[in-house]
Amino acid sequence: MKMSLQTVVLAGVTVAAIALAGFLGYKAYGFRAQLTQTQAALSTATSSLAEVSSTLAQTRADNLELSDALDRARQQNEDYLDKIQTLNHSVDVLHKLTSIDPELLAKYSKVYFLSDTYVPAKIATITPEFGFEKDRTYRFEGDALPFLEDLLSDANSNNVHLLVASAYRSFGEQSDLKASYRFTYGAGTANSFSADQGYSEHQLGTAVDFTTAELAGNFSGFAASDAYAWLNENAYKYGFVISYPKGNGYYTSEPWHWRFVGKKLALELHKQNAYFYTLDQRTIDSYLIYLFDR
Repeated sequence: MKMSLQTVVLAGVTVAAIALAGFLGYKAYGFRAQLTQTQAALSTATSSLAEVSSTLAQTRADNLELSDALDRARQQNEDYLDKIQTLNHSVDVLHKLTSIDPELLAKYSKVYFLSDTYVPAKIATITPEFGFEKDRTYRFEGDALPFLEDLLSDANSNNVHLLVASAYRSFGEQSDLKASYRFTYGAGTANSFSADQGYSEHQLGTAVDFTTAELAGNFSGFAASDAYAWLNENAYKYGFVISYPKGNGYYTSEPWHWRFVGKKLALELHKQNAYFYTLDQRTIDSYLIYLFDR
């Protein structure tokens, strides 16, 4: 039986269409499988990303907490350091206070009494060139001596040739000196310008009587000298103050007699135009810790 050409062509087209449909169906199935796999991978990646994001957020939170902990620890360390520094300062203050003789800022001159056994803990010899009598040894409190010799050196540099006429005197030396004054001037007159033994600032080792070669040791002309004028302007810079200015209630004026009280107290007295014996002892004692500060 013979088929027409049209029938053959139609059959061929039909077979081709069926084959194409099968091919396309196969490809679509593959695409769907691939899409399913991709969607699953994407879902897994999204889940992983969420886990990473969650982990990152937790890490950030942990880091913030750690940073806060570090800040607290740092602050605690700073607080501890402050406490240690405060403690060290307190120890230093205590050490200074226990190492400085409180007698050195006490008011004598008919106020307090030094026993016959009192001798400064540190006593040193003044450089001979600063002494008025070249064959005599002059002594001064050891920690205060550098201040005295700085004063004398600087005065000399300013053409003011100060010399030491008297410095440390023991209880016995003061007793002998006072006895000679009583014999020469009478007890009443002697008491107006000379301390009894035990009441002299010289026994502390921080008082000094100045003179000059021009005055030949004669104190009566000291008030009118350039040396006295220089001391009035400059002695406080080295920690020295005049003990008995005009109008004091203890002895006749002694412009040659100066006492070491430390730079801080001397500066304060200079600013106030006051003198040592006008302050109460409690106020004076508050300067003890600064006595030898440069």
